[in-house]
Amino acid sequence: MREAAVALLAALDGEQRDLARRSFGDDAARRWIEYRPRARPGACLADLDRAGRKAAHRLLATALSPHAYAQAMAIVALEEVLDRAEGWARGRHSNDYWVAVFGDPGDEAWSWRFEGHHVSVTMTVAGAQVSPAPVFLGANPHRVSHAGRTVLRPLAAEEDLGRALLEAMGPAGRRAAIVSDRAPDDIRSATRGRTDPIEPRGVPTSRLGPSARATLDALVALYLDRLPAELAAREHARIAAGERHFAWEGPTGPGTRHYYRVQGEDLLIEYDNTSDDGNHAHTVMRRPRSDFGDDVLAAHRAVAH
Repeated sequence: MREAAVALLAALDGEQRDLARRSFGDDAARRWIEYRPRARPGACLADLDRAGRKAAHRLLATALSPHAYAQAMAIVALEEVLDRAEGWARGRHSNDYWVAVFGDPGDEAWSWRFEGHHVSVTMTVAGAQVSPAPVFLGANPHRVSHAGRTVLRPLAAEEDLGRALLEAMGPAGRRAAIVSDRAPDDIRSATRGRTDPIEPRGVPTSRLGPSARATLDALVALYLDRLPAELAAREHARIAAGERHFAWEGPTGPGTRHYYRVQGEDLLIEYDNTSDDGNHAHTVMRRPRSDFGDDVLAAHRAVAH
């Protein structure tokens, strides 16, 4: 990450480098998550040359596993698909993404973010430790179809495993897991830099049978494995113990508005599909107590001071 961040800043000209390089102490800009099409802190890829855009993608790739990087690139490309579907009215484009580096990558503590419509990835570094959250991936359209067949669905596994978990629970488990017949308008953590506590609801791990518990483990692993192998292994070990809750809101049939979340020890996973026909998805992995590096920064301060 340090090498990729240094290479990115070196690839930018003076004006774009000034936009991309931010103060680590600027908490308002650093503790930021925005997955709607808005302007945001940093340098926009649309304003970079080929070398700068490639350096930004290489930095993003240091935070994602190969399959999650492929998801992110498919999501970026969907901006052109969505623009066509909207009759080119909003001028969406696949370079409408921003990159920012907070602090000096040569310092002990620094961070960076790659963000735009439906991708927001923040990594915070303290010494040799990386705090990998929040990681948001969305998709609009969630599904592109032709003649009844799916052409593209970058977040397919996130939806399908959630439904598989409901099925594995059996009737009694589903009744406990479905806490509302109406889905919320968006993921509940939304675009808040700090997440307020969200009450754990639904079914705890302790009440699941072996099949359902294995499916829940697979669902959690799907989100953790968005990270590179070394980071994912650390996150798996970090949350291995402790209770988790799974809650579903909305109808269970395909093509409808639906939502689920998984909550554990300093873990929040959310998925929603919010449009009327269930074709606009948001997914996020957050660490409510440790987002934006609160865990590694606290440990670093304890040692350094």
